[in-house]
Amino acid sequence: MNEKVLETLEYGKIKEQLAKYLTTDRGRQIVDLLTPSPSFETVSQRLAQTADGADIVRLKGEIPIPKLADIAPYMKRLRIENASLSGTELSHITKLLRAVQVVTEFFRGLAAEEVTLKSVPSIVDRLTLMPEVTKRMVASVDEDGRILDGASSQLRSIRRTIAATQSNIRSKMGKFIKGSDAKYLSEPIITVRDGRFVLPIKAEYKQRFGGIIHDQSASGQTLYVEPNNVVEMNNQLRRDQLAERAEVRRILAELTNLIRPHRDELLANMDLVGQLDFVNAKAKFAHATGSVMPKVSPKNVINLRKARHPLIPRDQVVANDIELGDQYNTIIVTGPNTGGKTITIKTVGLLQLMGQSGLFITANEDSQIGVFDNVFADIGDEQSIEANLSTFSSHMDNIISILKQTSKDSLVLLDELGAGTDPKEGAALAMAIIDAFHQIGGELIATTHYPELKAFAYNRQGIINASMEFDVETLQPTYRFLLGIPGQSNALNIASKLGMPAAIIDQARALTDSENQDINNMIEELTAQTKRAHDEADELDQQLKESTRLQHDLQDKFTKYESQKERLVEQAKQQANQVVEEAKKKADRIIDDLHQKQAQVGKVAVKENELIDAKGALNQLESAPSLTKNKVLRKEKAKHDFHPGDDVLVKSYGQQGTLLRKDKNHTWDVQIGILKMQIEESDLEKATPAKQDKNQYQTHVSRTRSTGMSPTLDLRGHRYEEAMTEVDRYIDSALLAGYPSVTIIHGKGTGALRKGVTEYLKRNPRVKSFGYSAPNAGGDGSTVVKLK
Repeated sequence: MNEKVLETLEYGKIKEQLAKYLTTDRGRQIVDLLTPSPSFETVSQRLAQTADGADIVRLKGEIPIPKLADIAPYMKRLRIENASLSGTELSHITKLLRAVQVVTEFFRGLAAEEVTLKSVPSIVDRLTLMPEVTKRMVASVDEDGRILDGASSQLRSIRRTIAATQSNIRSKMGKFIKGSDAKYLSEPIITVRDGRFVLPIKAEYKQRFGGIIHDQSASGQTLYVEPNNVVEMNNQLRRDQLAERAEVRRILAELTNLIRPHRDELLANMDLVGQLDFVNAKAKFAHATGSVMPKVSPKNVINLRKARHPLIPRDQVVANDIELGDQYNTIIVTGPNTGGKTITIKTVGLLQLMGQSGLFITANEDSQIGVFDNVFADIGDEQSIEANLSTFSSHMDNIISILKQTSKDSLVLLDELGAGTDPKEGAALAMAIIDAFHQIGGELIATTHYPELKAFAYNRQGIINASMEFDVETLQPTYRFLLGIPGQSNALNIASKLGMPAAIIDQARALTDSENQDINNMIEELTAQTKRAHDEADELDQQLKESTRLQHDLQDKFTKYESQKERLVEQAKQQANQVVEEAKKKADRIIDDLHQKQAQVGKVAVKENELIDAKGALNQLESAPSLTKNKVLRKEKAKHDFHPGDDVLVKSYGQQGTLLRKDKNHTWDVQIGILKMQIEESDLEKATPAKQDKNQYQTHVSRTRSTGMSPTLDLRGHRYEEAMTEVDRYIDSALLAGYPSVTIIHGKGTGALRKGVTEYLKRNPRVKSFGYSAPNAGGDGSTVVKLK
């Protein structure tokens, strides 16, 4: 691919944006050397790699590749027999070894998840794993190039000795800082000079300290002195530090010799990881720019759908449909300047270069590119003062060079063909040049403002007109590419819109060739029709997208429903079984309790409130089903349509009563025999009155006061919540037993039970009055309650 077209179409800026997503030096080298390929197989392979990378980015975020430096210089130095690498250089190699392990494990995970990739696995399969070398390097060198204690037992021992010696030195010198000698120090700190621990002593007190002076401050008022009692310890520290350096040098040499035989594998791994980094970058760049994978045409048919220039922000660029190479191989774009002709042909050329480089293109799905042996472009004003070339001469020089190199498999982009000279001669020359390229058989897009080329394109097989849309109402270009419609002259329309007198406009029209007027009228009509077609197509496209999205959503939901239906039914069965099992256990416990109490009837009378509680507990085990809106539901609702005077069944007590009136919070006053009680609406159900035989005698049953219930309730020793529940049950039972009054013993204690009982009795409408017992009967430790 010629270098000039890469510069003209700003291909380098695409590579600059791509490089932002790289993490390895080798990846940057690959991008620096990247050029479009003229090979169909190479382009297809490159795009397949990018497609794999895009799938990985979509599923996993990216391939996990860390920042890696180029190790090629280190490998080159390893060819020298006694050469030893530094800790930093070894750390870079260690990072590469770890990266190979991580990447390999990453792709094993993808394979286990049955993620289908077409091209990238062939790169991964060529990576060489060196587990033993990697383990040794990771245990010996950290990311900053420091040799770790685990590199050898000798190094670990030496560093422990160094740490102990330093601690002892600081401990001894700390006495000078905290003791009476601290006043002779410039600062109460321990510092280091020439690798030895020293104290900063005021110069006038140097005689008070024995030791060695290692340094002094710039003013000379502070001396850095090593006290006598730490001199030998500092000497030992120095010897240990020298031993540490010697051991580190030995380890560096050992690690260097460890990796020396693997130079070729390491270089190959570096190159392969760089390729994966390049794949990563291409995929992330495509995701950031909203690019798609283009189809590749073996016949060089270009079909770009809603193509946009990749260097213009998406919210500012106008997308266009462009076709070339099928029914026609030459497009002549006519019309005035500043309409977007140049940026349109640049978009075609740059997207073609990106596609042939293996990059996704900024267009819609199902777009198609060709694979050209070369792309040529003559775009812009390239005057050369040194060569004494005018604009026209410069263009002609470029076109002559292109004509010599182009072939039937080339793409040529010519901007403002024939400009810079006499209009008549320029138009004739432009037509001759187009004919020359047309005969060669390559594909050509040329822009021009010469009106003569409109008829030329119309009369030539394989050549088609095109133009850029211009809105006469706003006097602004829309930058919309109109294929098949030549550009019209808007000079008179624009002049009229700007306020030019009508007489002048009419005279100008009269002086205009009638044929040109007819052509302009025809073009205007075609433009209007095309605009309507485009608007309708855009509206239909939007509707299609919405319908497609809705269809996908519905399909996804239906698929999820189908996949989960059986599982949900099975879960419902399991939950139902659990509910039934729990209900059975509770019922069994209640029945067992009743049996035990019945067995003790001869000894202890079964209390009536206990029977009522047991019956209520059994009734509560029933779980009402959730019914749909049908006859059964309406019938069920009728059972709960309550009105004063209705006969109801109190489910928790198993007793029938009559509704008196509705209170707040969904409660009713219910008359149950001689008792008047407040019952929750959810605990009520309409009762069907029993049909009685007219001849049957009515039987009245009167209940006498139960002898099985005590008139006293003792709450002492009960917890608060338990006591309040017991009081509520006890009052209900007392009312059923017909007691006029009862006594509740709550004790004095902290007063919490007494206060709770008082609050409850205040709220209970079935309590007539209450007060503390007489002093000789317990005083405020018990409460006497009178019932209605």
